[in-house]
Amino acid sequence: MTRFLIIGASRGLGEVLHRVVPMAGDHCWLVSRSQPALDLADGVTRTWIQADLIVPGVADAIARAIGAEALDVVIYNAGIWEDTAFSDDYRFESVSDDEDARVLTVNLTAALPVLKRLLPALRRGQRPKVVLIGSVNGLPYVNAPEVAYNASKFGLRGVAHALRAGLRRDRIAVTIVNPGSFGAPRFVDGRLFNATGSGADSCIPPQDLATLV
Repeated sequence: MTRFLIIGASRGLGEVLHRVVPMAGDHCWLVSRSQPALDLADGVTRTWIQADLIVPGVADAIARAIGAEALDVVIYNAGIWEDTAFSDDYRFESVSDDEDARVLTVNLTAALPVLKRLLPALRRGQRPKVVLIGSVNGLPYVNAPEVAYNASKFGLRGVAHALRAGLRRDRIAVTIVNPGSFGAPRFVDGRLFNATGSGADSCIPPQDLATLV
């Protein structure tokens, strides 16, 4: 049995991850604001931890929900962006300070206390791993103007590199995946299909990302 904790699990890539990555007999804790699909006929035990990463003390609440359990894999998949991001309407000076702070908190700064509080559970795990979901926008020389989003994903790469060095003595593996745009998942009778519609052909199939993870 592998014990997963997936942060940002209710929709998008998070939904794909918790439907595709665990196997029958595994236990998966799902952290999200809205309730994810739980009763799936795949033999995976799913436990929902309702949490909003913007709320102070959320890391302690997540750790309390795990308690004395062990974790083998923690996936930090939280990711939001500015309301006008990835559109011609985006202007750095038009984004409010509160919106900048919200993007940085969810994508980056909340990861630090959450991962810190989960280290005891990871140390109890079997060959424990931390997987951070970054973005191609966090890589050098990306021609993208979204300041808060890009800064958060650049910072998450720094978290990954530092954690990898610091947790090597605990034999906790740390990696970060930096995908480009991926298609919205489409589930039919529990099966995952490629996204359809305008621009879908240029997107990474979400099941490919799940396979990579």
